[in-house]
Amino acid sequence: MDKNAKIYVAGHRGLVGSALIRSLTQKGYNNLITRSHAELDLTNHTAVKEFFATEKPEYVLLAAAKVGGIYANNTYPAEFIHENLAIQTNVIHQSYVNGVKRLLFLGSSCIYPRDCPQPIKEEYLLTGPLEATNRPYALAKIAGIEMCWSYNRQYGTQFLAAMPTNLYGPGDNYHPENSHVIPALIRKFHEAKIDNRSEVVVWGTGSPMREFLYNQDMADACVFLMQLEDDLFSKCLGSNDSHAESFQPPLVNIGSGSDITIRELAEKIGEVVGYQGNISFDSTKPDGTLRKLMDSSKIFNLGHVNQFSLESGLTNTYNDFKSIHTQKL
Repeated sequence: MDKNAKIYVAGHRGLVGSALIRSLTQKGYNNLITRSHAELDLTNHTAVKEFFATEKPEYVLLAAAKVGGIYANNTYPAEFIHENLAIQTNVIHQSYVNGVKRLLFLGSSCIYPRDCPQPIKEEYLLTGPLEATNRPYALAKIAGIEMCWSYNRQYGTQFLAAMPTNLYGPGDNYHPENSHVIPALIRKFHEAKIDNRSEVVVWGTGSPMREFLYNQDMADACVFLMQLEDDLFSKCLGSNDSHAESFQPPLVNIGSGSDITIRELAEKIGEVVGYQGNISFDSTKPDGTLRKLMDSSKIFNLGHVNQFSLESGLTNTYNDFKSIHTQKL
């Protein structure tokens, strides 16, 4: 990508999008296009069509999505599948119509089967049943991958899907019910410390294992992919053959390469926050998938290296929470 190329970052205010803006800016890209939800409703076909026709972005990073944790996915399944399908359908199609050179579609590791082998390779997509607690969201993201693949096959586009593992970092959503595990625990431990509570109760048994990636590492990985030379980028686009025996969608995993139990995570967050009380686990609450570790060897073999440890990432995230979010709680 040329430093002056017009780059549209969809969802620039979210956990993923804000990190993408930081990464692009740090690397010298100075022609970034952004729109808030109030300025552009990506579920509105006409509005998206007019935006692309006017702005004509050369590159698109599609990070806009309706996201949330287990509670939110169980409570609002219709919104999760409807809004995500609408957003990605509009943006991907208009990217094709308006000649976008490269598009990067951001998804989630929940696209993979609940019980597939570990670590999870890109080829395991659609090889088994999904985790029920976030199936509507996962199916929407799978549809986005299929859209990228279909447009590449039919129209010769260069649309790539990147599947990050569980993300966290500055700009996260710290809502007590609608957030993911790390921001939810940061808020829970912080409030327990402030209120001098003797115990923090964490959902589930604490035994499931999860992989986490700091959002700046994720963003740097996405920009790394978009900067690849044509021959290397083309290899990431998979196979043009749609038959099952040659199932190679345009898909790249982005992860840290290691995982920990939820119990260990809670203990680390408690240490970072400075909470001195007890930690217990409510086994009546759902655990979700027992283990989910991504195989990120494809992007690592291309030369990408993550910069942040879990400890440093958690410290940065808690500092962000204290400096920005505690005033609003």
